[in-house]
Amino acid sequence: MPNSSAAALAGNKSSGEIKGKSFEAFKNIFKYAAPHKLTFVGVFVCALLGISADLLQPYLVKIIIDDHLAQGKAEFGFIALMAGIYLGITFISFLFTYLQNNLLQFAGQGIVAKIRKDLFHHISKLSMSYFDKVHRGSLVTNVSSDTETISQFFTQVFLSLIRDGMTLVLIIYFMFRLDTTLAWYSLTILPVIGLVAFMFRRYLRQAYQVTRSRLSRLIGFIAENLSGMGLIQAFRQEEEQTRRFNEHNQSYWEGNMREVRANVLFNRTFDILGNLALVLVVWLGGMAVFHHTMEVGVLYAFTSYIRQFFQPINQITMQWNTFQSTTVSMDRIWKILSTEPDVKDPLPDHQTVLKADEAHGKVDFDHISFGYSPANPVIPDLDLHLDAGEMVGIVGTTGAGKSTLISLLNRFYDVNRGSIRIDDIDIRDIPQQQLHRLVGLIQQDPFLFTGSVLDNVRLFQTDISREKVTEACRYVGVHDMIIRMPQGYDSLLSERGSGLSAGERQLISFARIMVFEPRILILDEATAHLDSQTEQLVQNALQTVSKGRTTLIIAHRLSTVMHADRILVMKEGRAVEEGTHDELIAMHGYYEQLYNHARQATEEE
Repeated sequence: MPNSSAAALAGNKSSGEIKGKSFEAFKNIFKYAAPHKLTFVGVFVCALLGISADLLQPYLVKIIIDDHLAQGKAEFGFIALMAGIYLGITFISFLFTYLQNNLLQFAGQGIVAKIRKDLFHHISKLSMSYFDKVHRGSLVTNVSSDTETISQFFTQVFLSLIRDGMTLVLIIYFMFRLDTTLAWYSLTILPVIGLVAFMFRRYLRQAYQVTRSRLSRLIGFIAENLSGMGLIQAFRQEEEQTRRFNEHNQSYWEGNMREVRANVLFNRTFDILGNLALVLVVWLGGMAVFHHTMEVGVLYAFTSYIRQFFQPINQITMQWNTFQSTTVSMDRIWKILSTEPDVKDPLPDHQTVLKADEAHGKVDFDHISFGYSPANPVIPDLDLHLDAGEMVGIVGTTGAGKSTLISLLNRFYDVNRGSIRIDDIDIRDIPQQQLHRLVGLIQQDPFLFTGSVLDNVRLFQTDISREKVTEACRYVGVHDMIIRMPQGYDSLLSERGSGLSAGERQLISFARIMVFEPRILILDEATAHLDSQTEQLVQNALQTVSKGRTTLIIAHRLSTVMHADRILVMKEGRAVEEGTHDELIAMHGYYEQLYNHARQATEEE
């Protein structure tokens, strides 16, 4: 019993925490609607006028029937006037419905555009440790699909609550104005409607959640396969992956059909209830007309209203699925927006300004320690000092901590112990934007964006002139290749620069460095995937861009670092040897083993 009670309390607490987080997400997301409150007032007014005009039509017909036609008054002028009023009311209903929809779309799309903008900006500010834990595909879903769901909430659910809720209230008002007794009889069906809605709500929610879960798995599978299409084709896995896709697709189809059946059953149940209510009204009203206690026009108007009575109820209930998905989407988005980056800029009082054109480029790693998890340090203790303008090569086997060292200097992560300083200033005291202008990084697989060559070199910063980009490309030896392209510097590159060779992409990344002029240059396996001829071109470019800059070169190919001022040999996160190429060979230690192994591999090739 105690265990059961504890479990129940834990369950209640968990449920309460979830509800609390959902409420917090709703509250914070709804802050985005505050600037549009006047627009929502306009939506409410337009809805009120449009619905009122729409619901006046049966009442107008009732006046014509009871007050004139039933009494033998058939003046043409009056009938024409009422017909004109009827048409005018129809036009008013159309006009205000049009304005209501446009105002709501304007507000809803504006809200979602702002959420999407803030979400993308916030994601771009998160630390690299966040992206180690969160799948990129889910973030794409957050920015695209989840924000679209919130858009549907403001443009569909919110509209339904205003329009259908107001319609229901006005219909009840007109029904009581026509005949109080018949109105009370009609409202006896409301408890039945509430019971049906309650019974179907859980079933509909489950069907919806299953469908969305299966859709997420299907999208994830597609994204994964598109990313790994080269591997799939290389190992002839097309049929196996197609089989697995068909399984996901079939599962999603079955979930969709279950949701469709639930919706159809729910809608048809409402239709049956509506028809039963109509039969009840016609029977009771017909008897009242037969006994001359009710006028024919009243029965006509009441029949029209009872037909419309179930439509808004059905619409409001059918928005439950969208509301459920909105709740989930708001939770996801707020979870991202409320995530604080692990690496933060220093407070204004503790910031130190170090501009790239004023920095010397001296770098000190003062007994740093770092691990992606505290229990497993990648770098247990490292003490390394680089003079301004020095070129240092860093070598070692995979997992030695070379790339981690570079990530720490870029402050993608913060050290667990010790400090990293540039010109005797702790990098934690330098704003990240300034730090990343100080430190330039060229990666093993340089990333090129969809856009022109010009914009890829200057990274879409239009304040950098075409002449400066051209000069940088000439400097690193990529200009001739670019001008041979169809539109030269305006030639459009596809995603990741797939139309260029690895060497051409790498040379463009060198041109970037020349344009942005950092004081410290990092090459992370920049020649790992290049052939010997292309590597020579990159080496020439390296000699060019490294002049006057503190340069760190991480390399598997020892030929890349043989001419460095100093070579650091790393093993298991520690610096085990240090010196020039000749000095390290003379030590007959770990570096010589790496060198002999690399030379043997080259000879075998």
